[in-house]
Amino acid sequence: MRPQPSIRPYRPADRAAVADICVRTALDGGDSRERYPDEELMPSLFAAPYCHLEPELAFVLDDGSGRAVGYVLGTADTERFVEHFRTAWIPRVAGRYPEPTAEPRTPSEEMIVLLYTPERMVLPDLAAYPAHLHIDLLPDWQRRGYGRGLMRTFLAALHDRGVPAVHLGMVTANAAARAFYDRLGFHEIPVPDPGPLTYLGRPTAAGTP
Repeated sequence: MRPQPSIRPYRPADRAAVADICVRTALDGGDSRERYPDEELMPSLFAAPYCHLEPELAFVLDDGSGRAVGYVLGTADTERFVEHFRTAWIPRVAGRYPEPTAEPRTPSEEMIVLLYTPERMVLPDLAAYPAHLHIDLLPDWQRRGYGRGLMRTFLAALHDRGVPAVHLGMVTANAAARAFYDRLGFHEIPVPDPGPLTYLGRPTAAGTP
């Protein structure tokens, strides 16, 4: 019998695969390597810190051979995560990405500015949704129900920890992602001056809109 895909907890051996998934989906859902040639940059913002700081809330879609082909990861408490991001994560990557001393001139430099401003994640309008998440799957594994399974696993883990609601920020132009989140019961959260992002949220309890 062929090995069957399954959702399982993240483990350290998944680090490279998770980074690869992030890179291949970080540009509005597509491959980001042309815009951000350093393949460690996007994972250093949007994947690796979660796996390092809250590995118990990181789950992967295993293709059946042990290789991760999708993931969902996040934090139960955004404010606490931001504090740890600054004190424990930035020092780990500062050697590769020094703190900017001038205005950014390239897309990569803009991302490094974001790396050093984790407080941007804490918005008063999101206070009722203390958790947040990132979910990504390689293209061949999308639209097959695995994203829904990953999300269900993550929401259950949050609910078991007593977290009432979760939010995410998505690029507004990514219509396919918005349709996916709408199907899963997420609703828009009005945020003043959101820039290119739309913020969505939902309760963690199963079956609640």
